[in-house]
Amino acid sequence: MSQKQGESAAQGVDDAELAEFGYKPELKRTLGSFHTFAAGISYISILTGTFQLFYFGFASGGPAYWWSWPMVFCGQFMVALCFAELAARYPVAGSVYNWAKKVGNPHVGWLAGWMMLLASIVSIAAVALAYQLTLPQISKAFQFVGDGTGQYDVATNAVILAGVLILFTTLVNAFGVKLMATINTAGVFLELIATVALIVLFAVHVVRGPQVVTHTAGTGHGQPFGYMGAFLVASLASAYVMYGFDTAASLGEESLDPCRNAPRAIIRAIFASFVLGGLILLLALMSVSSLTGKKLKTDGLQYVVLDVLGPTAGKAMLWCVLIAVTVCALAVHTAAIRLAFAMSRDNNLPASSVLGQVSPRFKTPVAPAIVIGVLALGILVVNIRQPQIFTVVTSIGIIMIYLAYLLVTVPMLIARLRGKWQPATEGKFSLGRWGLPVNILAVLWGGLMTLNLIWPRSAVYNATAPYHWYLRWGAVLFIGVIAGGGFAYYWFVQRHRTGVLAEHAAEAAPPGESVALEEVPTP
Repeated sequence: MSQKQGESAAQGVDDAELAEFGYKPELKRTLGSFHTFAAGISYISILTGTFQLFYFGFASGGPAYWWSWPMVFCGQFMVALCFAELAARYPVAGSVYNWAKKVGNPHVGWLAGWMMLLASIVSIAAVALAYQLTLPQISKAFQFVGDGTGQYDVATNAVILAGVLILFTTLVNAFGVKLMATINTAGVFLELIATVALIVLFAVHVVRGPQVVTHTAGTGHGQPFGYMGAFLVASLASAYVMYGFDTAASLGEESLDPCRNAPRAIIRAIFASFVLGGLILLLALMSVSSLTGKKLKTDGLQYVVLDVLGPTAGKAMLWCVLIAVTVCALAVHTAAIRLAFAMSRDNNLPASSVLGQVSPRFKTPVAPAIVIGVLALGILVVNIRQPQIFTVVTSIGIIMIYLAYLLVTVPMLIARLRGKWQPATEGKFSLGRWGLPVNILAVLWGGLMTLNLIWPRSAVYNATAPYHWYLRWGAVLFIGVIAGGGFAYYWFVQRHRTGVLAEHAAEAAPPGESVALEEVPTP
């Protein structure tokens, strides 16, 4: 059998597995193992995450905030292992949505998809804001609004720069998965090279030992629980980085042999991010000239790079960070589109027939790309005069993603306890007897970290004037409205319409009819 015939046969098997879910193949399978890995690691994006909130972690917890990095990794790795099992079992677009639907029920699936979709839209805005933290460090010419010292200069300028990036990701995603994958893969390759180079450069400039991570810089003073209170606030900086690994599985319908490639990509992405990101943070603390400089708490890692490497090499590295931010925003946008497509073909979103359409030319859902881009811009415009725009938008996005992940791991745990969980067939990824303890740890971690993130602390949600109770409680109020209002809409309106649209069904249904989700055969 020729290689081409082998690939066709493998694609036939992948499409047959998709048919078991009640869907016909509509997206083009072109992505190989490195493409899926690149999708996962570009969403996590080592350089984007570490550079965007280092200033917040350091200001809140001092050098010892570094310990939140391995803490978050251990918790999220439990979640990633559960997701790897699900990716091997259910290789379909929309990962979290379809997984929650299968291990739970259509109602849980809808809520998980709803939370994850809105979280992804918020995350696009949050990632795009990282342009503001990098571009003006390269050149003051990128500070278009004021000189950066006015109360709203930074926030307003951040929205302008972020808007340009969101326009770019919208256009790229509208032109098909091949263009997206090409840009994403090239960007990830460059990011990995730049990350390793940065680690080496920091290492040769160290001025203090690794014991630096035992210093708290007095950040525990005045906290209700001493340094633990400060540390839990600072952990937001690490929590922001290590999520989105499910993106590798969300491209399952566009990947070759997704049952095997996606689980490996999920695990590799989070592990590589932990090792490389941890070394960057540690060596940055060991190599910066002074740990008492004010700019460490305002400019963060961008300042460290310029301080350690000098203006020429430092700015060259910041351009690499900019590329990492770009491909990260692209990956987040891509994952959100696949999720919107997956929900739309089940008639689970307003205007589903439009959002679920696949362009015959580009073989990608174009309408969701545009709608999601517009909504992400809307989030930025609402926060244009919010001085705490970075931490507020980021925090809300992370909380919603943690909640969406819980809506997968909790039903999965219940299915295990009831003896209803069936792992993938032999030869594919499975946790075996470790599945139950890993799943329990994933649920405990997700619940505790969600509580930590949503806690109405002024340090996160209303750190500077004007001080208002609704700003401090903003995350609780926003997420309460989104979750409660969203599910109320689903329960009273949307659930009566739910079902696989005829144009997406594996077997042709009579015009105007749909296949009920509960009737979709479970493999």
